[in-house]
Amino acid sequence: MFVKVCGLSTPESIREAVEAGADAVGFVLTASPRVVSPAQVMQLLRSVPESVAAIGVFRHEPAGDAVAIARAAGLEWIQLHGRRTPEDVKTAHDAGMKVIRAVTMDDAPDAFGSWGEERLLVDAAVPGSGESWDYGSMRTKGLDGRNWLLAGGLNPANVAEAAQAAGAWGVDVSSGVEKSRGVKDLAKIRAFVTAAKA
Repeated sequence: MFVKVCGLSTPESIREAVEAGADAVGFVLTASPRVVSPAQVMQLLRSVPESVAAIGVFRHEPAGDAVAIARAAGLEWIQLHGRRTPEDVKTAHDAGMKVIRAVTMDDAPDAFGSWGEERLLVDAAVPGSGESWDYGSMRTKGLDGRNWLLAGGLNPANVAEAAQAAGAWGVDVSSGVEKSRGVKDLAKIRAFVTAAKA
């Protein structure tokens, strides 16, 4: 099970995720309680080993702007939320970036097709809400055999069951491992990664 822990902002939270076995860490570079600056990311990357993917997360920014910000932060991966087009993925690839394209479970069926992104992320209808949803409904989306991540409402207590119900290749968490909005709980990070990997 591929595990991404998102919204990290301290060396301690990164170390906890990495030591627990996370495969990727996410840095929010868009308006959010979890936002960090490109300069902060450059510092935080010192705590990220080469074996762990470091990903810049964006919401409504044009793909070209997201690429420029991610590059300034020293990142090679970008995660694109919001209304996107295949051209956005191409823009990122042309700039040498790898892409996680985020959709919500309520998006139109064509959003779940491959646009050439390295990973697809499927979030709750209201991303960032922390609310769980009908994970089993993902079985009808035709994602078998694809490298896709389940997100939205996941926490240490439900991640294993949710991932199994959805048939997910990987999982992504942010609010589910926080003690307050935007503040990570180190014990929850470790518990989440351990539960997902088990």
